[in-house]
Amino acid sequence: MKLSSRHLLQLEGVPKKDLELILDSAVSFREILDRPIKKVPPLRGKTVVNVFYEPSTRTRISFDLAEKRLSADTISFSASASSVKKGESLKDTVRNIEAMKIDMVVVRHRSPGVPYYLTQCLDANIINAGDGTHEHPTQGLLDIFTIRQKYKRIKGLRVLLVGDIKHSRVARSNIWGLKTLGASVAICGPTTLLPYEAERFGIDIYTDINEAMEGVDVVNILRIQLERQKAGLFPSQREYTNLFGISRERLKRLNKNFTIMHPGPMNRGVEITNDVADGPASVILDQVTNGQAVRMAVLYLLSGVDERDSSEDSE
Repeated sequence: MKLSSRHLLQLEGVPKKDLELILDSAVSFREILDRPIKKVPPLRGKTVVNVFYEPSTRTRISFDLAEKRLSADTISFSASASSVKKGESLKDTVRNIEAMKIDMVVVRHRSPGVPYYLTQCLDANIINAGDGTHEHPTQGLLDIFTIRQKYKRIKGLRVLLVGDIKHSRVARSNIWGLKTLGASVAICGPTTLLPYEAERFGIDIYTDINEAMEGVDVVNILRIQLERQKAGLFPSQREYTNLFGISRERLKRLNKNFTIMHPGPMNRGVEITNDVADGPASVILDQVTNGQAVRMAVLYLLSGVDERDSSEDSE
């Protein structure tokens, strides 16, 4: 089976069958990560370039490992150590990279729409690793994969996203992916950190965290992105913690067998307390591990590699 698109730019509009194909494929790749030798040959002969115009730790390492574990040749590009510093445009930079005969581009950029723009300039497969405040589709997929891993389903679950929804590309990818797969989704945060277009998402919107947490199965806590705010959008971190921080006391409002998630990096003591972050309901480190499996699945499915060819290659 193949995905209906040769790029992964967002989760909005991605068909349910494509989401399920990626999640089902990731199950097999997740098993590989538990083997003594965590490497398989499907992308042997393929070259993947990681083009990161923004700082990243988890996503960049996760993609790099996923590519290496699929036996791809990988190149990492950092804008801070490239000809971009000499004034070269994004288009010229990526076209020169493609002229070196690469097959796939993983791109992170501060401006929404850059991954789509690259699809208009390049023949390579494009994977969005986060574009401004638009979307972060592989993070959304790994969050959904982690939820499905625990509950064996998505449909019918109640998922709450808490925090800086306005600046969160993770929130948007979660919302679209979870809705397509049948979850009930809600968001909660200060009015100033809720997006203007929130009503078009077709989800429940709260500004009272205690009300929002009633009857919830999964709480996905988002980081306060101070670096994307042009002005202070709440009076102080202490006030934010008092009104929206997730503490052990607030967990009593959730459904039994609840789950705590966070895409990282965490501001401990601000949006989440230490005992919640490290508690038994936390799957935060599982999200990190699962991220590799999900990205392996995405890379494999977009690569165009025939399953029979990769199977013969492994013999």
